[in-house]
Amino acid sequence: MTLRLLAFTDRGFALAQTLAGALDGEAARCGPSPGLAEWTAESFSQADALIFVGAAGIAVRAIAPHIRHKAADPAVVVVDESGRFAIPILSGHLGGANDLARNIAAQLGAVPVITTATDVRGLFAVDEWAKRQNCRVRNPEAIVRVSSKVLSGGTAGIYSPWSISGRPPEHAALAAESGCDVRLTVRRESGDALCLIPAIAVLGVGCRRGASQTALERAFAKLLETSGLDSLAFHQVCSIDLKRDEPGLLAFCQSRGLPLVTFSAQALRAVEGDFSSSAFVQSVAGVDNVCERSAVLGSGGALIVKKHAGDGVTMAAALAPFSPDWRWRDE
Repeated sequence: MTLRLLAFTDRGFALAQTLAGALDGEAARCGPSPGLAEWTAESFSQADALIFVGAAGIAVRAIAPHIRHKAADPAVVVVDESGRFAIPILSGHLGGANDLARNIAAQLGAVPVITTATDVRGLFAVDEWAKRQNCRVRNPEAIVRVSSKVLSGGTAGIYSPWSISGRPPEHAALAAESGCDVRLTVRRESGDALCLIPAIAVLGVGCRRGASQTALERAFAKLLETSGLDSLAFHQVCSIDLKRDEPGLLAFCQSRGLPLVTFSAQALRAVEGDFSSSAFVQSVAGVDNVCERSAVLGSGGALIVKKHAGDGVTMAAALAPFSPDWRWRDE
């Protein structure tokens, strides 16, 4: 997690440096450079979490122009310069601000000031459960509907094609796909249910030298269209090490925030499975298939989309094993 801290006084900066050391963050002292607006704009777009050591009002005004929605915003926590209180003010569940505030409080002997309704009442929080299960949210506006049902005493019905281990918490239960409140899926779904997308898909890529980012984007769009997979399910791109410096592939990965992992031809040849075979690819790369083999090797799971080819690009997809459980908070 990338963590940045900003303080406004010498005393606050000393506290920020202490927290930065404990939490592996980067502390700064607000001044002419970096200024508050400059630091906030850069940190909001690049960091996973922001900690303001100072007044809550300053932090609120600073982040206000940058707030988008709960599925994308970083965690934001305010700590007073005496280290008495840690107050999450943005992305309490999905961004992890509530957990960060508790962690800060543990480091300082402070009080975590948690105000989200489900936390205050100790009720099942579906967005916190999603985060702990490594799920992304396709339609975050539906979180309010599910949380409102729980807060009013109802039970959130959850559909999952994967077995969920453990015992369901109060106000959560397994449900049929039809009429469920929450659906776990790697496919693009319609309907009113809150869609939680496990980040378990790996995209395997092979491409000719000089393949453009545009060509890769078109190939990915075609794979999504024909397979029905949700783009949020992908967490990694894999290929052969010959492509580790391919500009178009690197640009494609960067634009989607996906790390690129590459493997040697020897490692790819050792992958077991029924793969599409190409004599041309064998002669150039030293292995008969790149996209399918790299997807399987990178995921440690099963191939679910075989090779799609076109415009000098091949793509395939595999799913990593996924074993959700009912944990949604620290016990």
